[in-house]
Amino acid sequence: MKQILQNYKTGEVSVADVPPPIAQRGRVLVRTAASLISAGTERMTVELGRKSLVGKARERPDLVRQVIQKAQREGLMNTLAAVQTKLNAANALGYSAAGVVIGAGDDAGDFRAGDRVACAGAGFASHAEVLSVPKNLCVRVPDGVDFESAAFATLGAIALQGVRLAELTLGESVVVIGLGLLGQLTVQLLKANGCRVFGIDLDAAKIELARTLGADDGCVSGGERARDAVTAWSRGRGADAVLITAATSSDQPVELAGEISRLKGRVVAVGLVGMNVPRKIYYERELTLKVSMSYGPGRYDPEYEERGHDYPFAYVRWTEGRNIEAFLDLVAAGSVRLAPLVTHRFAIEDGERAYNLIAGQTKEPYLGVMLGYDTERELARSIERRASDTSAAARDPARDSGAAASAVRVGMIGAGSYAQKFLLPNFKANGAAFHAIATASGISARGIGEKYDFARVVASAEDVIADTEANLVVIATRHDSHAPLARRALEAGRHVFVEKPLALCDEELDGVLGAARASAGQLVVGYNRRFSPHARACAESFAARREPLSILYRVNAGRIARTHWIQDPREGGGRIIGEVCHFIDLMHFLTGAVTTRVYAEAVAGRNKETVDEDSIFITLRFSDGSNGQIAYLAEGDRALPKERIEVFGGGKTFVIEDFRSATLYERGRERRQAKLRAQDKGQAAEVRALCAMVGTHAPAPIALDDLAVTTRATFRIRDSLRAGQPMEVMRKPSIVNRQT
Repeated sequence: MKQILQNYKTGEVSVADVPPPIAQRGRVLVRTAASLISAGTERMTVELGRKSLVGKARERPDLVRQVIQKAQREGLMNTLAAVQTKLNAANALGYSAAGVVIGAGDDAGDFRAGDRVACAGAGFASHAEVLSVPKNLCVRVPDGVDFESAAFATLGAIALQGVRLAELTLGESVVVIGLGLLGQLTVQLLKANGCRVFGIDLDAAKIELARTLGADDGCVSGGERARDAVTAWSRGRGADAVLITAATSSDQPVELAGEISRLKGRVVAVGLVGMNVPRKIYYERELTLKVSMSYGPGRYDPEYEERGHDYPFAYVRWTEGRNIEAFLDLVAAGSVRLAPLVTHRFAIEDGERAYNLIAGQTKEPYLGVMLGYDTERELARSIERRASDTSAAARDPARDSGAAASAVRVGMIGAGSYAQKFLLPNFKANGAAFHAIATASGISARGIGEKYDFARVVASAEDVIADTEANLVVIATRHDSHAPLARRALEAGRHVFVEKPLALCDEELDGVLGAARASAGQLVVGYNRRFSPHARACAESFAARREPLSILYRVNAGRIARTHWIQDPREGGGRIIGEVCHFIDLMHFLTGAVTTRVYAEAVAGRNKETVDEDSIFITLRFSDGSNGQIAYLAEGDRALPKERIEVFGGGKTFVIEDFRSATLYERGRERRQAKLRAQDKGQAAEVRALCAMVGTHAPAPIALDDLAVTTRATFRIRDSLRAGQPMEVMRKPSIVNRQT
């Protein structure tokens, strides 16, 4: 399908071919008929993308600070690689569209194929032929409203939320500063609300347009002239409310709003404007200043937007979705006119021309820029980038070098930042051939497909698993899909590498293990720390021991918001299952034994925004008599290195400091190990071992039973927290499981 993308590094806007999305849980699949370019917001996005790296840094100093902190923790080279990955990523443009429902995932509400809907949301309602939109960001379009009008719905909801925040009553005098697309919509909504409306803009033509759409009066912005005009229009009282819908980094709109407001008036900032507020004027008039949060309640809340949990109607009357619904009702009633706002129309194939227009390259005035789509065009599920290596070799037996001769042929499902930073570069370094790739949106799949020369970019995980030319399926998706995908790939006879965790519950784990034991392929889980050079050196130091080991593992984990997907029990499983498995596996490697019993206690806090299970102390007993303790703590300072491991046994102590340095204490002496130039948690060595397994049919680098115990141990840790008592790892406490 066609989609408009921007390269964040260069700022280049292009119309690209990407695979269409598939139905996902809680999502509605929509065939787009029209989408609206938000000239203000999207122009600023394009302009930022076209700035130099220095220019981007000046615009986002917060991100610069994050990069510096990351370099201090993980080393310069790792940080540079991560930054390059972010810069080279494609960015989907657009957030307001309309079309026809063509499918829906589980829990996607009562939407049905054929429903006409308006869609909202950056990253969801993009300029693309097919959209995958969370159910709370989809609203049915009333009869009589065409798709172009419905494509205004998101911007209409933004304007409507600003009007709501002004808390207006019938007959009040309201000034709108900035008469672009958002301002023109605001003018009409204010008139529908029974207000007197005055418009201010730098462009006289926009003031005249506002008058035709209902504004009572207006003037060109400019110092005393605007103040005097508003004073006269408001009968000497000043504006009851001022809505700022301009898009500028200048503080002038906020200053002007204060100067034209009455005593105890209200100012609402809807557009992206400078916010250095002049205290004197706002203090002397005791003004109320509010900043509108886009479409309304629910915006930026993953529980509402991504997971589909609506707010109770009786307590939150106007959410994002209900604001969109109300705006469409006003359009259907004729209270808002949209046709006069559309100045340009482009087919999606001509999207680059549309963005050249709003970037000012054509020097042509514009307001509403609409993109149209051929809804009958047949869309391919995959993009064939080149002939696959095995089929090319079959056609040309002399072709036996490079990727065509590789024994490792990768099918990739999911490719987030971790996969791009560690997995894909290391597979490439080991000579793997890349066959098929699928990601949730298709955008990253296209970019990665080009970078790593994948033969095919496909729509779904099933397409990757069905690719018989790939002998290794790599699963790097969100946690809830790991077990089902791994099971299906193993049943298809593929080797499987799945990022941790392997499963989220005992039932999922049993299914994967059963498939693995019956499969011709082998299963590997991404427990990379055991492959790190310092972990190997530690294991060698205790190779001749006869006594049990005692291991202290301190993790300065840092806080993750309660709303993050990893904290969702169904999608992420929580941080115990999602990350603590790493530390248990490393202990298995160092002891050569497996966990038999666990006991865990959480550090309960009073901060309701945090999750108690993010800070826990875990005691583990191993099958050889060794003991371990994991202190997994979320409330520490970020400047402290993340991981410290102390291993005691046989009169020795081995200390690993965040996989950058290590020290052996033996016979009263301190022996420092080689300090690494950059942190090495074993990802490169892990991929080498994986490629050796696939290429030479060697045994898996981690035994299947060991993988099973590591995963079950994380389940029992959660059970222990709930029960308040130790848990045997291989026992499945039914009472506790039913409670969870």
